[in-house]
Amino acid sequence: MGFSARRSARRRTVGVGLAAVALAAGAVSCSKGESEESPKMTPAAAVSKAAKNSDDISSLRYRMTGEYPEQGRIKAEASMRIKPTIAMSMKMTALDQGKDGSAEIRLVDKAMYIGGNPEMAKEMDGKTWVKFDMSALSDEQLGGGAAGAGQAEQNPAAESTFMTGAKDVKEVGTEKVDGVETTHYTGTLTLDALRDSFKNEDKATREKREKSVQQYEKMGVDKLTMDMWIDGEDHTKQFRMKGAADKGMLDLTITFLDINKPVTVTAPPAKDTADLAEMLKDAQSG
Repeated sequence: MGFSARRSARRRTVGVGLAAVALAAGAVSCSKGESEESPKMTPAAAVSKAAKNSDDISSLRYRMTGEYPEQGRIKAEASMRIKPTIAMSMKMTALDQGKDGSAEIRLVDKAMYIGGNPEMAKEMDGKTWVKFDMSALSDEQLGGGAAGAGQAEQNPAAESTFMTGAKDVKEVGTEKVDGVETTHYTGTLTLDALRDSFKNEDKATREKREKSVQQYEKMGVDKLTMDMWIDGEDHTKQFRMKGAADKGMLDLTITFLDINKPVTVTAPPAKDTADLAEMLKDAQSG
């Protein structure tokens, strides 16, 4: 394989990992509460209650399926710790990218590791993981992916609050999700309405949610259709978001398998890891 092909393969594999981190950061929503839902609660109030409870989430495990712009069809399963520090482990497959489409992503100690791809190992003298400090590389070096990687440091449960900005929330009916009885709600909102919905929040909350909105803007999404499946304890059991982007559809469904259980993520052995920043420097100088 020639130099250009090797560099293309590396960037392609890295792109899968960055997309996974952005997805994990931008799409995950889950919540916990102790109050019981009143039978007379309006759809908007039910969604608001579930969204409000999301602040208590410290960790979660989830399954993700759907379609992401440029990546095509994806499936993933992940565990993520939000408090006291961010850490994540995700196994992801981009179903339309063949051998280059599978990767494992670990985010720990402010470094991201991408591995699990045999084709990648062939290009790195047998090393099976790529590492980079998310603050070490520019957006240009990452092909615009650095901002997406940075989103991993946000509380992912914040996405569940976005549906509260929809003015047309309605109840679809009761459905079972993974054997759990839930109530399904749906609604639509523009990015302008989304921004308007958090304008009165505190500064830290506004900044975090603004970063999520910017991710949609970069994809060319200006309107979202959102669905939420809420169980009898006001937990979000499943969440879906859909929107037309510049380069394909955004259509993701996230199903929550458990919340607030211990999550431990460890970095791969140093002997099996190559530093991405050094690899890109070598490629540019070459």
